[in-house]
Amino acid sequence: MTVRRTTAPALALALALLLLVLGGAGQARAVGYRYWSFWDLAGGKWTYATQGPSTARPSDGAVEGFRFAVSEDSRHAVQPRGEREFAAICGGTAAERGKKRVALVIDSGTAADAPSGERPPAPRTACARVAPDASTAEALAAVAKPLRYDTNALLCAISGYPRTGCGDQVSASEPTASARPGAAEPAGHGPSVGLWAGVAAVAALGAAAVWQARRRRG
Repeated sequence: MTVRRTTAPALALALALLLLVLGGAGQARAVGYRYWSFWDLAGGKWTYATQGPSTARPSDGAVEGFRFAVSEDSRHAVQPRGEREFAAICGGTAAERGKKRVALVIDSGTAADAPSGERPPAPRTACARVAPDASTAEALAAVAKPLRYDTNALLCAISGYPRTGCGDQVSASEPTASARPGAAEPAGHGPSVGLWAGVAAVAALGAAAVWQARRRRG
């Protein structure tokens, strides 16, 4: 009876710790969301846009970027690749009175971030010549149709890519650029190092509780 009374609280604590470890491991398997991120070029560097393309109204000579990828949040979003100089993108598009030119960088991402069964188009640039008050969404529509939006005006597809889905959540079981072998978190389905450490700690607590109970009995 003494062993049972002494070990029960310690074993209960050990079980609680194990459940916390398992719960943390499950949460760590969430990678992020697959979506088109929107960027502004300022001072030669990409900055995550603070508003959506439907409300942003770039000035003449602006460079705007779009990148399709799996990202946890805006801090970890992947930037567009390729040419980003306005002169290089819009140099072949003559200026026109009563119009503005907006350079667009459209990066559909890598095969690792593509939805199952789809292949991303090659990154490209385009120069949109639109009305002075046109939004970025209108500039994009002028050079990259068809566009697809959801009911909340979230940009889902550019030039028809991807065919389906919109901001879909991605788990660690899916191969993505942010969850591939060699990344910070190991790919695959095996337990993480943290999980094994938690199990070892629980086992040590249980053994200590049993040893202490036997000592008191003696």
